[in-house]
Amino acid sequence: MRTLRAGLLAAVAAMAGWIPAASADPAETLVTVVTSPDPQTQLMALVLTLQAVKQGATARILLCGPGGDIAVTDAPGSATAPQAPNGMSPQGLMTQIMRSTGTPVQVCAIYLPNKGKDASVLIEGVTVASPPEM
Repeated sequence: MRTLRAGLLAAVAAMAGWIPAASADPAETLVTVVTSPDPQTQLMALVLTLQAVKQGATARILLCGPGGDIAVTDAPGSATAPQAPNGMSPQGLMTQIMRSTGTPVQVCAIYLPNKGKDASVLIEGVTVASPPEM
Protein backbone atom coordinates (compact mmCIF):
# COMPACT_ATOMS: atom_id res chain seq x y z
CA MET A 1 0.00 0.00 0.00
CA ARG A 2 2.85 2.39 0.87
CA THR A 3 4.50 1.71 -2.51
CA LEU A 4 1.23 2.47 -4.30
CA ARG A 5 0.85 5.70 -2.33
CA ALA A 6 4.43 6.76 -3.11
CA GLY A 7 3.88 6.04 -6.80
CA LEU A 8 0.61 7.93 -6.79
CA LEU A 9 2.21 10.91 -5.11
CA ALA A 10 5.08 10.92 -7.61
CA ALA A 11 2.61 10.89 -10.50
CA VAL A 12 0.67 13.80 -9.08
CA ALA A 13 3.85 15.73 -8.40
CA ALA A 14 4.81 15.39 -12.03
CA MET A 15 1.33 16.29 -13.35
CA ALA A 16 -0.13 18.90 -11.08
CA GLY A 17 2.63 20.62 -9.17
CA TRP A 18 2.04 18.81 -5.88
CA ILE A 19 4.35 19.98 -3.17
CA PRO A 20 4.83 18.04 0.05
CA ALA A 21 3.91 20.23 3.00
CA ALA A 22 6.14 20.40 6.04
CA SER A 23 5.42 17.57 8.46
CA ALA A 24 7.06 14.67 10.23
CA ASP A 25 6.19 12.45 7.25
CA PRO A 26 6.06 14.64 4.11
CA ALA A 27 4.60 11.79 2.03
CA GLU A 28 1.47 11.90 4.22
CA THR A 29 0.67 15.64 4.01
CA LEU A 30 0.24 17.13 0.54
CA VAL A 31 -0.61 20.35 -1.19
CA THR A 32 -2.10 20.04 -4.67
CA VAL A 33 -1.45 23.24 -6.60
CA VAL A 34 -3.72 23.58 -9.63
CA THR A 35 -2.71 26.30 -12.09
CA SER A 36 -3.68 24.82 -15.44
CA PRO A 37 -6.64 26.14 -17.44
CA ASP A 38 -7.10 22.68 -18.97
CA PRO A 39 -10.13 20.89 -17.45
CA GLN A 40 -8.65 17.41 -17.94
CA THR A 41 -5.47 18.42 -16.10
CA GLN A 42 -7.52 20.04 -13.33
CA LEU A 43 -9.76 16.99 -13.01
CA MET A 44 -6.88 14.50 -12.98
CA ALA A 45 -5.08 16.47 -10.26
CA LEU A 46 -8.26 16.33 -8.18
CA VAL A 47 -8.81 12.62 -8.90
CA LEU A 48 -5.29 11.83 -7.69
CA THR A 49 -5.74 14.04 -4.64
CA LEU A 50 -8.92 12.19 -3.72
CA GLN A 51 -7.18 8.83 -4.14
CA ALA A 52 -4.32 9.94 -1.89
CA VAL A 53 -6.79 11.06 0.79
CA LYS A 54 -8.65 7.74 0.51
CA GLN A 55 -5.33 6.01 1.15
CA GLY A 56 -4.73 7.99 4.31
CA ALA A 57 -2.89 11.11 3.19
CA THR A 58 -3.81 14.54 4.48
CA ALA A 59 -4.22 17.03 1.65
CA ARG A 60 -5.08 20.58 0.88
CA ILE A 61 -5.80 22.11 -2.51
CA LEU A 62 -4.46 25.48 -3.67
CA LEU A 63 -5.92 27.02 -6.82
CA CYS A 64 -3.94 29.74 -8.59
CA GLY A 65 -4.27 31.62 -11.86
CA PRO A 66 -6.61 29.84 -14.26
CA GLY A 67 -6.92 27.01 -11.72
CA GLY A 68 -8.69 29.46 -9.41
CA ASP A 69 -11.50 29.78 -11.92
CA ILE A 70 -12.94 26.44 -10.80
CA ALA A 71 -13.63 27.92 -7.35
CA VAL A 72 -15.96 30.74 -8.37
CA THR A 73 -19.73 30.66 -8.61
CA ASP A 74 -19.63 31.90 -12.21
CA ALA A 75 -16.97 29.39 -13.28
CA PRO A 76 -16.27 28.97 -16.98
CA GLY A 77 -18.03 26.12 -18.76
CA SER A 78 -14.79 24.15 -18.89
CA ALA A 79 -14.81 23.95 -15.07
CA THR A 80 -18.38 22.71 -14.87
CA ALA A 81 -18.67 20.53 -17.99
CA PRO A 82 -18.73 16.77 -17.31
CA GLN A 83 -15.63 14.87 -18.41
CA ALA A 84 -15.44 11.25 -19.54
CA PRO A 85 -15.46 8.56 -18.33
CA ASN A 86 -17.43 9.32 -15.13
CA GLY A 87 -19.19 12.54 -16.05
CA MET A 88 -17.48 14.58 -13.33
CA SER A 89 -16.40 18.20 -13.75
CA PRO A 90 -13.39 19.81 -12.06
CA GLN A 91 -15.67 21.99 -9.93
CA GLY A 92 -17.96 19.08 -9.11
CA LEU A 93 -15.11 16.86 -7.93
CA MET A 94 -13.51 19.70 -5.99
CA THR A 95 -16.81 20.25 -4.16
CA GLN A 96 -17.17 16.53 -3.51
CA ILE A 97 -13.65 16.34 -2.07
CA MET A 98 -14.32 19.28 0.27
CA ARG A 99 -17.61 17.86 1.50
CA SER A 100 -16.72 14.18 1.77
CA THR A 101 -13.18 14.43 3.14
CA GLY A 102 -12.92 17.86 4.73
CA THR A 103 -9.94 18.67 2.52
CA PRO A 104 -9.49 22.45 2.53
CA VAL A 105 -9.58 24.26 -0.81
CA GLN A 106 -8.16 27.75 -1.14
CA VAL A 107 -7.41 30.23 -3.89
CA CYS A 108 -4.06 32.00 -3.98
CA ALA A 109 -4.01 35.26 -2.05
CA ILE A 110 -3.43 37.23 -5.27
CA TYR A 111 -6.11 35.46 -7.34
CA LEU A 112 -9.14 37.59 -6.36
CA PRO A 113 -7.40 41.02 -6.38
CA ASN A 114 -6.10 40.30 -9.88
CA LYS A 115 -9.60 39.37 -11.02
CA GLY A 116 -11.02 42.55 -9.49
CA LYS A 117 -13.26 40.45 -7.24
CA ASP A 118 -13.65 39.62 -3.54
CA ALA A 119 -14.32 36.43 -1.58
CA SER A 120 -18.06 36.72 -2.15
CA VAL A 121 -17.60 35.14 -5.62
CA LEU A 122 -16.13 31.92 -4.20
CA ILE A 123 -18.27 28.83 -3.91
CA GLU A 124 -19.20 27.77 -0.40
CA GLY A 125 -16.30 26.24 1.50
CA VAL A 126 -13.48 27.78 -0.57
CA THR A 127 -11.36 30.37 1.20
CA VAL A 128 -8.42 32.63 0.40
CA ALA A 129 -4.98 31.25 1.27
CA SER A 130 -2.73 33.09 3.65
CA PRO A 131 0.86 33.02 2.33
CA PRO A 132 2.41 32.49 5.79
CA GLU A 133 0.00 29.61 6.44
CA MET A 134 0.77 27.96 3.12
